[in-house]
Parts: sequence; structure tokens; C-alpha cells
Amino acid sequence: MPKQTLQVLTETFSVHSFDHEQTVPPEVFACPIYFISKTYDELSIVCPKSLKLDSIEHEDNWIALEVLGPLGFSLTGILSNISGVLAAANVSIFAISTFDTDYILVKKDSVATAIKVLRKDGYKVLTDAA
Repeated sequence: MPKQTLQVLTETFSVHSFDHEQTVPPEVFACPIYFISKTYDELSIVCPKSLKLDSIEHEDNWIALEVLGPLGFSLTGILSNISGVLAAANVSIFAISTFDTDYILVKKDSVATAIKVLRKDGYKVLTDAA
């Protein structure tokens, strides 16, 4: 099976942690892209860094690499393979999956390394510059 194509998104993201009883701040829904996860223990929101939220804790300066899809549910190992390549290069990730695809977030200062090692491993990585 050929390796996937990834697109580097232009937004810089923040990852926020909230108490699990917190409601989603309404301004999140006006963002062009956001991700929300809620468990019994926490509420996590990933949104553009430009949106300032009053969260318990947050991490700024994440860049997303979108695995271009849609990816069928029968496909296996996609996220595992990509994260393995990045782990071997000591690039930490924050992974998000949607119905159609996966997003791999890496810290802004690791993007160049991530692109380099993914391309070396046979992945096509699209950026605005290339």
C-alpha cells in the first residue's frame, strides 16, 4: 500500500484542558477549525492559538499535519506508522482522529524535522511553500 499524503495546515493551534463539568465556550464554535473531546474526567479543546480561552491549562504552538483522506475504517496502521516515524526522530505528537481522517499535531519548533523524516520515509508532505 502506498504511503499517505499529509498536508501541513497553516494555523497554529493551542491545546486546552478544562474541568469535565465545564461547558464548551461558545466562541469556539465560530472558529474555522476546532476539535473537542470530552471524557468522564476532562474536556479538551484544540483551537487556533488566536482564540484565548480561560482554561485550567494549555499548550501553545502546535502545527497540524492532516492525513489527506478520507480514510476507510478498514485501513490499519496509518497513525501507528506515522507516529513511529516521528517517535524515532524524537518528535512528540498530539494525535486527533475524525470520522474521515487523522491529524498529527507537532510542536512548531519540530515541524521541519517532522516533514524531513516523513518525506525520507516515503510520505508526501504538502506545505504552502512546496
